Amino acid sequence: MAKISPVSIKYMIHASFTAEGALEKPDVIGAIFGQTEGLLGAELEMRELQKEGKIGRIEVDLERTDKRTTGTIRIPTALDQSETTLIAAAIETIERIGPTDAQIEVEKIEDVRGNKRKYILDRAKELMRKIEGAADSREISKEIKEAARIAEIKEYGPEKLPCGDLSGDEVIVVEGRADVINLLRSGVNNVIAMNGTKLPDSIKELGKEKELTLFVDGDRGGKLIIKNVLDNAEVKYIAMAPAGKEVEELTGKEILMNLRKKIPVEEYLAKEKRAPLRKRESKESSREVSEEVELGEEEKEKLGEVLSKVKGTGKAVLLDSSLEEIGKVSTKTFSSSIKRIRKRPFAAVIDGIVTGAIIKASENAGIKVIVAKNFATSDTNIRLLSL
Repeated sequence: MAKISPVSIKYMIHASFTAEGALEKPDVIGAIFGQTEGLLGAELEMRELQKEGKIGRIEVDLERTDKRTTGTIRIPTALDQSETTLIAAAIETIERIGPTDAQIEVEKIEDVRGNKRKYILDRAKELMRKIEGAADSREISKEIKEAARIAEIKEYGPEKLPCGDLSGDEVIVVEGRADVINLLRSGVNNVIAMNGTKLPDSIKELGKEKELTLFVDGDRGGKLIIKNVLDNAEVKYIAMAPAGKEVEELTGKEILMNLRKKIPVEEYLAKEKRAPLRKRESKESSREVSEEVELGEEEKEKLGEVLSKVKGTGKAVLLDSSLEEIGKVSTKTFSSSIKRIRKRPFAAVIDGIVTGAIIKASENAGIKVIVAKNFATSDTNIRLLSL
């Protein structure tokens, strides 16, 4: 009988079995060969595969407790992925081992080569650290410093926001944990993450004590985050990544360069030329206007009250341009229900997560403002307000 070379093993099938009676190892191996015979055709006959060295020695470990026998089975193969999974599925069809009823379940199929590759990479890294030489030593030192900075990530506030050292007077606010890691890696320690697009209360309070710089991605999502944060917190400066780039993918030089280019909030708003709260529809034109809307403190307060009333109901409240209620629909049927509202809504206050489907239906309905706690996407011209 040919033996499979350890070098050629590709996969290892790991299975467990339970039998209602006393068994020996030969009983299990005999059942595997005998009860899979003819199931998969001549090309995948297990006895022949073992003779050809495509299936290795089947290993069985068993344990007896009272009248029951349990154990594990390991089958090494040099077959390809699809053939190995067929063999694994075939042994699960075995219903008897020896004279007793039994059940076999495949727990996993291990890619032996993948584990070897992981070992090779890990070992190579370990060996590289031991290589002596000026250039390599500098590289290792750099890696150690970066690892130390990343290990310095702390948590801030009840939301446990990832952050660096916030003891100074200036703090940089970014979107997520990956952004914090990238800034720490580049030596910028006074950073904290929002953990999403919604502004946490801890950062609102931080803005009352510290000088905040908001550092966002260079895309539309970044601009929407700026709007949300400026509506809810005191921010002094705005910094943006280059167009089309995210903060987490910037190099150290790009991070420092873009932070040096930060501008005061007033200058940013002047450049954006934000539109007034709302435009009255002109009789001369029925075209849709895509101007961004701006809300005053009283209007935000009123919208916040509506949001608190609708919390936990699974409903969406539709408001007109005077922020008076004109209808209420279920968030589950929002897309279809909003079509039956006769008066055109100006705003929607939604309980729950605002999905892409809700945003699309709102765009079709001409809604200008959506108020909610969480948004699944920010890719829209509609004003998204998180309160």
